Amino acid sequence: MQIRRCSPFLESVFLSSGGVAASHEWKTVPDIWRSSAEKFGDRVAVVDPYHDPPSTMTYKQLEQDILDFSEGLRVIGVKPAEKLALFADNSCRWLVADQGIMATGAINVVRGSRSSDEELLQIYSHSDSVALVVDNPELFNRIAETLSSQAAMRFVILVWGDKSCFTTEVPEGLPVYSYKDMIDLGHESRMRLLDSHDARQHYIYEAISSDDVATILYTSGTTGNPKGVMLTHKNLLHQINNLWDIVPAKPGDRFLSILPTWHAYERASEYFIFTNGVEQLYTTVKHLKEDLRRYQPNYLVSVPVILETLYNGIQKQISTSSTARKLVALLLINISLAYMDIKRIYEVRTSGLSIFMGKFLTKCQKQCSFPVAAFDWLWARTVSLILWPLHMLAKQLVYNKIHTAIGISKAAISGGGSLPSHVDRFFEAIGVKVQNGYGLTESSPVAACRICSCNVLGSVGHPIRRTEIRVVDFETGDVLPPGSKGIVEIKGPQVMKGYYKNESATKQVLNEGGWLNTGDIGWIAPSHSVGQSHRCSGMVVLEGRAKDTIVLSTGENVEPSELEEAAMRSTLIQQIVVIGQYYDNHLQDQRRLGAIIVPNKDEILAAAKMSIIGADTSELSKENMTALLNEELRKWTSQCSFHIGPILVIDEPFTIANGLVTPTMKIRRDKVVTQYKLQIENLFQ
Repeated sequence: MQIRRCSPFLESVFLSSGGVAASHEWKTVPDIWRSSAEKFGDRVAVVDPYHDPPSTMTYKQLEQDILDFSEGLRVIGVKPAEKLALFADNSCRWLVADQGIMATGAINVVRGSRSSDEELLQIYSHSDSVALVVDNPELFNRIAETLSSQAAMRFVILVWGDKSCFTTEVPEGLPVYSYKDMIDLGHESRMRLLDSHDARQHYIYEAISSDDVATILYTSGTTGNPKGVMLTHKNLLHQINNLWDIVPAKPGDRFLSILPTWHAYERASEYFIFTNGVEQLYTTVKHLKEDLRRYQPNYLVSVPVILETLYNGIQKQISTSSTARKLVALLLINISLAYMDIKRIYEVRTSGLSIFMGKFLTKCQKQCSFPVAAFDWLWARTVSLILWPLHMLAKQLVYNKIHTAIGISKAAISGGGSLPSHVDRFFEAIGVKVQNGYGLTESSPVAACRICSCNVLGSVGHPIRRTEIRVVDFETGDVLPPGSKGIVEIKGPQVMKGYYKNESATKQVLNEGGWLNTGDIGWIAPSHSVGQSHRCSGMVVLEGRAKDTIVLSTGENVEPSELEEAAMRSTLIQQIVVIGQYYDNHLQDQRRLGAIIVPNKDEILAAAKMSIIGADTSELSKENMTALLNEELRKWTSQCSFHIGPILVIDEPFTIANGLVTPTMKIRRDKVVTQYKLQIENLFQ
């Protein structure tokens, strides 16, 4: 007799035959597929054009593949609660493998192919994984020697490709299965169980619990080794059940998927959208621009770097236009930026004698008087009426062409990092809605997000349903009033179970009351009964990471993200890390800030030809490059609270390959500073 653990709704037929009460509600993540197959059966669920073979699957086909893959895992001996490493990239088969593993009651440990061999080995070993589900033969060839020599593998499953493509010798006795093998094994076994009462008698049936761990996701590791975040079915179901307020998706809506599916943000978004009958198209960075134009998606789930890339592409196209076209486009864009800033003040609803005003963020708790609110409203309405005709002209001449190029007819949902304010304002001005959200892997991940009807720029919106957010004092932990800056804490059903095999780290971030210390610095917008900030009440605003805070010898605290965001507006700067302290537990005690900069050499060369050096210049000295970069920093950071002093210009970009960037494209500040420690010492001397 073997224990067979099932998703209560997805496989209710087996639970019922085994004498176990089945559920008609979602208790686990895989339960969603039965509902979706019943509601949207023949509707296309996924289109995956860039894998071999290209794939299109309906909701019914997706459900059947998940059931077959899950059964295939049982056939080859996977037991409930065992960990399987799923090292693969974004695709429809990733989704099947992920859900198939969960449906057996096993736990998947996920990561993508861009992680280093050492990191994948560390994750595999630390998680106690017993087997490997790997993207393709190329990835297996790369990591096989490292894994097989230092970790135990019971079997290997290839998501794409065939074992005939292996160039690395497979260890003797290690079974290797293709995706088709798993589907065929599972389908045969499942049909036999459905057809034979006697065959079903060989199992003891149990229902997977909502509190069981569904997956382990390892954090980015920007400050130290990655930690394994244990997320339960209950954590993820909270996201599935509550994200509709942010993204009111409808059957037939088209989503374009570009983020790695192992990332909590993309993953929760996908689970949610598939409960609403949407069509998801998988794309890549290489094909993003083409696919936006071709498929015209309703929604794009993105991270800030994708929106920055789109923004930079639009700016480059404008800058390479004829002088007249460029001047007209830039003038109209600036008018639209001003128009939207004004409109943010006067967006009103009138009710009796009260004037309820707009979406202008402020920390100030002082209430605005009615006469002042009325004057602001009248002034803003007047100015906006003057600018409105020019804004409408800009839509006809400029913005409609941009919309055709990038699609995104309903909204781009941004999360997973800080959204630069100039990018946010630009897309608002041209009429592309961007909803900025916030969360952590530890919160499954979404905790707050802006919604269509109240899209307050500069904020990450209100907490989503059944979620509390508060701000506490850095030192005492006391809860602070609205408008006061401190550490952001989150509480809700989406907060993780804990870090795998790391109780001390869990206790550092999760208190007994269930509050998660995010390590982020922020504040909550005060309530205003009238005036410019009326609709901002309760909005969450972020200002950086506590671990990134730089303490100068003057005692001043600096959040480097403000300066870095401003500096990155320069086309001459590819990457920047603002510095002012070491990360090996002792301060540098500098009176001023510095920066490590990776220059955009092509743009610098073009700028140099137009300024300090002749047009035939093909190379640029370090001194001239530094002079140009200093000039750019002064230009773009002039409005910031602090200014950058000496800069270190380096040639090698920060990448995943050299260990200075995480797989989620966050710069590892500690490793950058450690690598350039001697140069930084000389810089400040």
